[in-house]
Amino acid sequence: MSFIPIIVIAVVFILIAIRRVGTISLKIWKIMLLGAVFVLVTAQISPQAAVASINWQVMLFLFGMFIIASALEKSNLLATITYFLFNRSKSVNAVVLTVLFAMGILSAFIVNDSLAIIGTPIMIYVARKQGINPKLLVLSLAFAITIGSVFSPIGNPQNLLIASTGKISHPFITFWEYLFLPTMINLIIAFAFLRIFYRGSFTRKRLKHVKEKVSDPALAKTTTYSLALLAALILINIALEIEGISAGLGLAYIALLAALPIVILNKRRFEIIRNVDYNTLIFFASLFILVQSVWNTGFLQSLIYGFGLDVTSVINIFVISVVASQFISNVPLTVLYLPLLSTAKNIMISLLALAAGSTIAGNFTILGAASNVIIVNNLENKHNETLTFWEFARIGIPLTIANTIVYILFLKLL
Repeated sequence: MSFIPIIVIAVVFILIAIRRVGTISLKIWKIMLLGAVFVLVTAQISPQAAVASINWQVMLFLFGMFIIASALEKSNLLATITYFLFNRSKSVNAVVLTVLFAMGILSAFIVNDSLAIIGTPIMIYVARKQGINPKLLVLSLAFAITIGSVFSPIGNPQNLLIASTGKISHPFITFWEYLFLPTMINLIIAFAFLRIFYRGSFTRKRLKHVKEKVSDPALAKTTTYSLALLAALILINIALEIEGISAGLGLAYIALLAALPIVILNKRRFEIIRNVDYNTLIFFASLFILVQSVWNTGFLQSLIYGFGLDVTSVINIFVISVVASQFISNVPLTVLYLPLLSTAKNIMISLLALAAGSTIAGNFTILGAASNVIIVNNLENKHNETLTFWEFARIGIPLTIANTIVYILFLKLL
């Protein structure tokens, strides 16, 4: 077994945590790219295997959503959407609660990565207009879309994988029956943690929201078409899932089709495409390559099996999911874990535990969920803001522990 990929991913994690070497400040996408290049040049993974390891469905999905997000910003339609969401929120308390519950519930119907792309510029816009700490709102968004996506079989890719196994009858009803109430409780807990860790940012000043005009009516119109098409395709996907057509439309098709009105109908199409966040796309391609090289060593698999744990128990599922997701991400973990649950005494509860555990792992660190990485890269590449590994982890780790306890209690008692 070669330990080079293990060492490389450990160094990558350390560099992402500190983000600085001497006087050099490193961006998260550059660190991951260096890690992927290193395992390639040291022949830890072949070029062919590296290309095959990249999840092109995810890459195309992100590309389509980035086109829509770019058009939202360029047309200033973002300001109109923001006013609609927050015009009744007259205090910082109200704004944070709106973010947590509006974005949280939306993430149950729109894949949380989509909301990370669209939601980040909204958070920065509100923060700058209202003088609110941007890190408070960005963390609110990150926690909301992670927690909120738990109670839906289409809230995130790993839930979709679990729901499509056929081992859960009526997945929409079952997910909502078992996971909706603990998810709402966990959103309230997230608010409490934000109040504690960012108490200085919860000022008493009364907020005033002003509706701004779009800067480019033509682009705003085509972007509205794209958003309407996105919503329609998501609803179609939900209907197909309810009818038992597990493949649905596919995330990449949804995003690319939704972006078509902007690309075809608007004359600023090339400017919009140039403005796409390609750095984040490089990050994800590099992540897929590095994780595959680690996976090929068999180290993580032997580590999970070597402890001799009952991998079907609810508590162990949560612990393994939260810890392992920080290293191989939650989707590969779910793929690995699903066959292990075939012998579970109550397979439905075990599968729901895997869905909740692998999803809530995203609150632990920045690297726990793709949506976190999208948010941080968007901040650094587009808005000259950042959120460090430790700023996220200092609240994310205790919040994840609290969230995990709530889900375990509900699943053990039901």
